[in-house]
Amino acid sequence: MPDTPNPVQIDRKPVEAALASASPVIRAILDRAIEGRTISRQEGEILFSASATDLDALVSTADEIRRRRIGDRVTFVTVRNINFTNVCYMACQFCNFGVRKEAKSAELLSLDEVANRAEEAWQRGGTEVCIQGGLHPDIPGDHYFRLLDAVKTRVPQMHVHAFSPFEIWYGVKKSRKPLRDYLTALKSAGLGSMPGTAAEILDTEIRLQLTRNKLSADEWERIIRAAHEAGIRTTATIMYGHIDGPAHWAAHIDRIRSIQIDTGGFTEFVPLGFVHEQTRLFRDHPQARPGPTITENIRMHAVARLMLAGFIDNIQVSWVKLGPEAARFMLDCGVNDLGGTLMNESISRAAGSSHGQEITPAEMVRIIRSAGRIPIQRNTLYGMVADYSESDPDEIAPLVSRKQGADPLAFLKRPAPHPVAAE
Repeated sequence: MPDTPNPVQIDRKPVEAALASASPVIRAILDRAIEGRTISRQEGEILFSASATDLDALVSTADEIRRRRIGDRVTFVTVRNINFTNVCYMACQFCNFGVRKEAKSAELLSLDEVANRAEEAWQRGGTEVCIQGGLHPDIPGDHYFRLLDAVKTRVPQMHVHAFSPFEIWYGVKKSRKPLRDYLTALKSAGLGSMPGTAAEILDTEIRLQLTRNKLSADEWERIIRAAHEAGIRTTATIMYGHIDGPAHWAAHIDRIRSIQIDTGGFTEFVPLGFVHEQTRLFRDHPQARPGPTITENIRMHAVARLMLAGFIDNIQVSWVKLGPEAARFMLDCGVNDLGGTLMNESISRAAGSSHGQEITPAEMVRIIRSAGRIPIQRNTLYGMVADYSESDPDEIAPLVSRKQGADPLAFLKRPAPHPVAAE
């Protein structure tokens, strides 16, 4: 998250006072949100321009709508990421994770190793494994089924959250099964839910610049809708801050909302800021930006809260993308979920993220309490696992040892205020 000049402190006024200072156009839109009316795509695009006192009003309104819809509980899930292969030939310009199979760093985990990692996660209190990988040219058509069988045989109670729409597309192609039959079979084999990644920006022009080989926006939506029809819940995501802008963001959120109105299958919305450092997109594209600004991160989470209110009420912040300190600040901008503990993280790190691989449950609770909220451990589908309003999780060491002096909660020891918006 790059620094930008002239930072401005968010003024934490009560929502009525913040609205009184807003410009007439922004005030009218925010009043509609307070009244419980749906914010249109065009109104969302206008909100993405909010700055100065308008930004104060946007944040205050998003926080108020969060309080009304969710209350003061902030959730997290104890999960292990398992990226079973980094071999991929799709050459997505924004990704530095995939390598060719001849590369020295190429990896394809055995089924036993995947099961071992799932079992280790269960022993550490994990309730979910999130399994995703590159599109390896040599995996057989039933490989995703083999992964499910390996995990469910070893740890029957583990929730398997796996396979992006892109992987589903690949599995259908490899197996030559109809999409609905394929999804139904995966569910029967133990697939609990799917990540709604590979969405990036649901805009044809932008997607063609991000990668020319990836499934289209319409195909992503077709797979997501089919998953929901098969009874498989999914997340919804957006990747922003590269060659996109407010019109794309508002249209993307509006499209997600339209799907939700029809299917009700999304569990949460997760904004994912572009991590630029090691990517071909930033290196080669003349218009690529070094990720979203702090202000854009604030706007994204706040506008998502307002546009999706009553449709998708769980708005998650990615601490891996933004860092734990900025993630805590987003709890005041409409966010109610801190995502997963992760235990391992590969994809963002490959692109240049430096925010670590794991935040333990005890650390999650400390972050949430420091924001004055109630810490709740949830499962993948937002059922309660543990209420930590009056207790603490067991202290455990990170699965992967941190570099000496690396403390993701160091910011809690500083008296300085939160990081703030900047233009």
